Amino acid sequence: MKRAYLTILVILFSLLVWAPFAAKINLPGWNMDFSGGTKTLWQNFDGPNYLIVAKTWYNKEQIKTAFSAPLPTEYYPAHFPLYPAIISIFDTVLKGPTAMLLATLLGSVLCFLMLYKYAQEFKLSKNVFWLCLTFLLLPARFVAVRAVGSPEPWFIFFILASLYYFRKENFWLSGALAALAQLTKSPAIILFAAYGIFALTESIKTKKLQLKYWPLLLQLLAIPLLFWFYGVRTGDFWAYFHSGDNIHLFWPPFSVFAPKGQTWVGSFWLEDVIYTWLIFGTGVMKLRDKKLTIEYYFAGLFFLSTLFVAHRDISRYILPIAPLVLIGWDKLIQKKEFKIVAALLMIPILLYSWTFLLNNTAPIADWAPYL
Repeated sequence: MKRAYLTILVILFSLLVWAPFAAKINLPGWNMDFSGGTKTLWQNFDGPNYLIVAKTWYNKEQIKTAFSAPLPTEYYPAHFPLYPAIISIFDTVLKGPTAMLLATLLGSVLCFLMLYKYAQEFKLSKNVFWLCLTFLLLPARFVAVRAVGSPEPWFIFFILASLYYFRKENFWLSGALAALAQLTKSPAIILFAAYGIFALTESIKTKKLQLKYWPLLLQLLAIPLLFWFYGVRTGDFWAYFHSGDNIHLFWPPFSVFAPKGQTWVGSFWLEDVIYTWLIFGTGVMKLRDKKLTIEYYFAGLFFLSTLFVAHRDISRYILPIAPLVLIGWDKLIQKKEFKIVAALLMIPILLYSWTFLLNNTAPIADWAPYL
């Protein structure tokens, strides 16, 4: 029954975020104008890029002739194909932008249901339902991400599902789900690294090679298949690596703070990055204290990778480990004081999300090819 309630709440919360755009209202007290309607949601990065992939499957000539997008055609292989494939399924009966939002909503529902199943099965929270409700609000960046065209909900779903079946020692299914994560976003490779470290440490402890983990190599198999697909569609097997400025990892670490740094940093107002790392990093360490070994390996490696990201939107890059970090912080989020503050913050979280959605838009001159 709680799963049904959770599903309803996830859908209702998304509808709440969408509501002012659908109604085209104004909130003069906060200087918010939603007169652009749902097109504003369609325009949010990186939704239009995924829609273009879903419509063209990386065909350069079709991108050039049909779309008025300002980005070079080489850029689109940076957007992996699984999420566009889900969009294209819904696109058979709905307009492209609506199909995109529905694909995100479905991914969000599955993501929350998987978190509930995962935390309940392995007793990772004192109150699993409240843990999921907390994730509904925090991180606030995920509220905005779930409202537009984005692969993150599906990505987190596949990661949690893979970890779940890894713990159940169903390594075939865990590997298959990890492969789906790999076809969704490139950082999934960190999950494979975490599995590799786990298998290696187990082999060292037992002084015997643990061959039972070999089905996890399914994730690695997904990479050459993906590159082969890129080769067929673009003529370039290495298209991902030729897609331009999309891999925002730089040496030395903390390059996000470098004066006049990378173009995607864009601001010296970066104190929030410190707090993001503090909260997430501490949550990761708490996973170790709880002896959640595979979760600690994955979340730890993922956290460390964000230290090399030179991009203003680190709060989005770090989202895939957010549910694990909340599990780490479970003792805190179950406290009465946290619940009171979380309830109070619901309004500013919505205001932040609406402001973000109103401003994080791509210039679209002609919507006809997207429909």
